[in-house]
Amino acid sequence: MFDWKKFSEQQQEQPPGKEELEARVVEMLRTIYDPEMPVNIYDLGLVYGLDVESSGLVNVRMTLTAPNCPVAQSFPQNVREVLMCVPGVSDVKVELVWEPPWSRDRMTEAARLQLGML
Repeated sequence: MFDWKKFSEQQQEQPPGKEELEARVVEMLRTIYDPEMPVNIYDLGLVYGLDVESSGLVNVRMTLTAPNCPVAQSFPQNVREVLMCVPGVSDVKVELVWEPPWSRDRMTEAARLQLGML
């Protein structure tokens, strides 16, 4: 569960280091849920690549569960808007990719457990 009190306190802090910023970005990614499955996009394995620079630039390579997903046009912008709220993030670029295709093998154990697949 996302800790809004902690988030509010972080807003008042000095800019975080690269490792702390990456941890905050991952924490925020875990608040974004796939529209078709009740699992966050990070644990679902939709995030293929995450690059966080000390300048605050965040690059995300991600996919969706299917190319014909109805939110394919809007979801990357939604991810960008959420990540822009992370203290220390200066800009976010989200690249939607389809190769390799997403599969259930990319899910974390926690996601599999949440979906009753274990």
